[in-house]
Amino acid sequence: MLNPTPIDSLDRPELAPFRTLRRSAEQRRQGLFVAEGGSVVKRLLAHELEIVSLLLSPTWLERLAADIEPRNPSPVVFVGPHHLLEALVGFPLHQGAMALARVPAPRPLDEILEERVPPWLLLAIDDVTNTENVGTMVRSAAALGVTAVIAGETCASPWLRRAVRASMGAAFAVPIVESDDLVQTLDGLRHRQVLTLAADPHAPAPAFAVDLRTNCCLVVGHEGRGLRPQIRAACASAVGVPMASGVDSLNVAAATAVLLYEAMRQRLG
Repeated sequence: MLNPTPIDSLDRPELAPFRTLRRSAEQRRQGLFVAEGGSVVKRLLAHELEIVSLLLSPTWLERLAADIEPRNPSPVVFVGPHHLLEALVGFPLHQGAMALARVPAPRPLDEILEERVPPWLLLAIDDVTNTENVGTMVRSAAALGVTAVIAGETCASPWLRRAVRASMGAAFAVPIVESDDLVQTLDGLRHRQVLTLAADPHAPAPAFAVDLRTNCCLVVGHEGRGLRPQIRAACASAVGVPMASGVDSLNVAAATAVLLYEAMRQRLG
């Protein structure tokens, strides 16, 4: 049976992780992440990731009770008025629902690929530090059939709070690999006969002119600087999105969605 813990103050030690939400990197080092918003929390409850605790308003407790009760082990559930939850986390909440969960144990990319039927479609993200962009790219990856997302060593973690929120829970559904050396990871993919394609607005080949039906990895980089030189050099070729005259670039998350959609379109015939 659901046995929520009412809160009327902010000084309980168990609430400490919610008081430090602005220090997401610190939580990430502890192997934790925060899911924010009712829809995202509901999607988290539908997956097998370990949930440590939930912080809910009475309204969201009622809405999510049927999703929480079957969980084993059962997470600790704190419930309090919306204004108290906002005072606790230190910023306005759009919805009165948050969850603290453990980042899944890292899995080798080779192991993930062996479990998936080719042709594989991979997305590698290099040097993108805006967490909302990273989360949006993860969301597009899940929607457009990506086998796994690879976050390079200079990329914001897809498990940071704002990235998880922007992904709308897609981070729970698509495998995520955080690479310590993206050049080495891309070299490994090339040895597996995976075509590595650098996203480049100045590439001579538009996406629709490249065969994306084979095993391939789209590599996207920083919105202003693009890919780091060593990452560009590790890619076999480049691919671009043709644009109307007078426009020289797209937001990196938008460009990623366009490229992934073209790959899916080709694969669906």
